[in-house]
Amino acid sequence: MIGRIFALWRPLLVAAVIAAAGAGLLVAAHRSAESSPATNKAVLDSDATAKVAGDVSAAIGRIFSYTPDGLAETERAAASALTGRAAEQYKQILAPVKQQAPAQRLALTTRVVRSGVVSLDDDRAELLLFLDQRTTRAGRPVGTAAAAQLTVTARRSGDRWRITDIRSS
Repeated sequence: MIGRIFALWRPLLVAAVIAAAGAGLLVAAHRSAESSPATNKAVLDSDATAKVAGDVSAAIGRIFSYTPDGLAETERAAASALTGRAAEQYKQILAPVKQQAPAQRLALTTRVVRSGVVSLDDDRAELLLFLDQRTTRAGRPVGTAAAAQLTVTARRSGDRWRITDIRSS
């Protein structure tokens, strides 16, 4: 019985798989055209790539690291590094931290261990960041180091890059 049902649905499933694969190829081709090596400065300009990777990595390390007594400093770093949607996202993330960190004596250290610039033009960049995060409570390690992966969009503001969107990958 199940074999007959599968036999009836098989052509539809095959058509759906082919359509999905085709759509995926179209999306990939569109993205490739948007940031082809001929226009993607991440491929062409190593100095600009290093600058955006350095600015964004340093900012992520600062804004996702805090101590119970240093939350105001972390917020100032975020205000300087974030804009638009990223600033709103961060406020939501930081709200519970501001309540819990002082009472529980929590501290978080975030270090960007790898970064890659996926696309770069004159004033916009998209990066993939791999993080190492360590938490302590009252100076003692809590668990083991945690890994995280973020996709970050940044825009140039003058001579520095500001983060406009943060997505966990």
